[in-house]
Amino acid sequence: MGEIVSGTALAKKVKQGVAERVKECEAKYGRVPHLVVILVGEDPGSVSYVTGKARDCGEVGFKNTTLKYPDTVSEEELLAKIAELNSDDNVDGLLVQLPLPKHISEAKVIEAIAKEKDVDGFHPLNVAALWQKQPCLLPCTPQGIIMMLKEAGVEIEGKKAVVIGRSNIVGLPASKLLLDHNATVTMAHSRTKNLAEVTREADILVVAIGKPKFVTADMVKPGAAVMDVGVNRNPETGKLCGDVDFENVKDVASVITPVPGGLGPMTRACLMVNTLECFLRKQDK
Repeated sequence: MGEIVSGTALAKKVKQGVAERVKECEAKYGRVPHLVVILVGEDPGSVSYVTGKARDCGEVGFKNTTLKYPDTVSEEELLAKIAELNSDDNVDGLLVQLPLPKHISEAKVIEAIAKEKDVDGFHPLNVAALWQKQPCLLPCTPQGIIMMLKEAGVEIEGKKAVVIGRSNIVGLPASKLLLDHNATVTMAHSRTKNLAEVTREADILVVAIGKPKFVTADMVKPGAAVMDVGVNRNPETGKLCGDVDFENVKDVASVITPVPGGLGPMTRACLMVNTLECFLRKQDK
């Protein structure tokens, strides 16, 4: 059976490091980083994530404000609030929890957040900077993927990596970070022709498509490192599960992340890292 890499354990170490630096910030600058999270609606998954982010802020010593809006809030009102928070010098990091109701453009919301406060790393200018190898905030989940691979002792340089998923949130930036670590990267999606043939070539397999238990054991190269980004409800049991058939794939992979308890905690820990970075960049100006 492969090594099950605990995102919970690694996230705890990352947050401890952030907490130590926050104490230094308070002593040096007279205040701590402030993260504002906007939650629209009452989607159970979103509520859980936002609650977790607030708990993480408390653990590292950040100030946290959560602004809740009903799912009937207008796009105009939401954008106006973002503009107000952009101009507030006491707000260091800002994010709007996705997904949003269909009447609100996620692209407009992401672009509306000031690049300097974009702790998610989703702003087009942050994405462009990543691809141009310019200083930027790394998107949280891809950042967590690289950290978890390193924690597990997985060699990235010279390896073949396959990323299933092409979103600007996970798939594209994860591919770029793997390339930056000198892997050979193939991007695919759930309808790629002969997908199993592609994935069986991968030394590192990243799955981010939002389809429960999509990747089965016969799609995985023996000894591969499998990073499961999916968070789904198992249609049979109603319990949380990933994009990977964990129970079967763990017997084939050398390293695998569980769901829950894998990349979810690491994504939030990397959010704490990014919020601290936004705060420090502001102080250096």
